[in-house]
Amino acid sequence: MPEITSPYATGTPCWVDLMAKNQQNAIDFYGDLLGWQGRPGSGGYAICELRGKAVAGIGAVPEDQPETPNVWTTYFAATDAPATQDTIAGAGGSLLAPVMDVGDLGRMLIAADPQGAAFGVWQAGEFAGARLVNEPGTLIWNELHTADVPTAAAFYGEVFGMNFEPVEGVEAYWAIKVAGKTVGGATQLKNDPPGTSAHWLTYFSVDDVDSTADALIRRDGTVLAAPFDMVAGRMAVVADPEGARFALIKPPSR
Repeated sequence: MPEITSPYATGTPCWVDLMAKNQQNAIDFYGDLLGWQGRPGSGGYAICELRGKAVAGIGAVPEDQPETPNVWTTYFAATDAPATQDTIAGAGGSLLAPVMDVGDLGRMLIAADPQGAAFGVWQAGEFAGARLVNEPGTLIWNELHTADVPTAAAFYGEVFGMNFEPVEGVEAYWAIKVAGKTVGGATQLKNDPPGTSAHWLTYFSVDDVDSTADALIRRDGTVLAAPFDMVAGRMAVVADPEGARFALIKPPSR
């Protein structure tokens, strides 16, 4: 079911957010493109909603930290953020922002894996994460792009209990599973444009990839990989007006 009513299992992507240099422009852009409603709340952070359910966050790059990357960050659920932080360090990852409390909502940290792909960790308090997923206008997939899949698999296995399993019939693609359930995917970085660094790519579901990509262009976004068909449906890789990359996808009709 697209509406999430139970806690996210450890290691499951539970939230995505964006830090934008112009927060209101970003809120307007994604609102127009994906139908979100959002406005800055406590601390200036906007929890964007679709039909009254939280789907993603958009924050503002701090004025004293202009170097903050303009990227979509994938957060993985954890029950003990400090312990996860220690495990990340022990497994060869690096800490970008240490554990911090977010009021009564929960606790978070930002880290990077041994190859530099950044990700977040979220320990739920009153806020568990995305309440609506896997339908148009919401998060549907999180994909690791990495140069060394075995090293990545060992790291995420130690930190979150993930298993990377080759997908039969798809060259150089791995399903990421937690407790036997597929929660994301992994691919080799060599398939990305030269110079691309390791990263997690956020996919949003849409009803029509081609028309959404056209709308994105009209709103000053950029199409990085034009709409194409593949085993999981029709997709495109795009960027918002500030350059934050994400993917659009329409899964095959069932």
